[in-house]
Amino acid sequence: MKRIINTTLAPAAIGPYSQAVEVNGTLYISGQLAINPAIGKIEAQDIHNQTEQVFANIQAILKEAGYDFNDVVKSTVFLSDIANFAAMNDVYKKYYVSQCPARSAFAVKDLPLGALVEIETIAAK
Repeated sequence: MKRIINTTLAPAAIGPYSQAVEVNGTLYISGQLAINPAIGKIEAQDIHNQTEQVFANIQAILKEAGYDFNDVVKSTVFLSDIANFAAMNDVYKKYYVSQCPARSAFAVKDLPLGALVEIETIAAK
């Protein structure tokens, strides 16, 4: 059975998609940008602070669905500039210390709203 996850503690979807969907004990979180949900836009201008906001958004969705970072099995990171990889990774490793999830990271041409980073996440129980 499919369960749609939605929380006001993460940014509302900016298109026809859900923040997350849970199916058979697996949670699929849509790509999260550094949107501050309180104001509905990106405040941070640097990769470090944008990545922190992305993880705050992911954490809010995980919590709403009854998961946490220990349940994450896969992350996909999209960067507007691969030169930001090391700075993004410095933040990333604060959230995944041991038994890290599988991960892919890509540089892409552009991200929505001029974001520097977007991360999609899969978690499983």
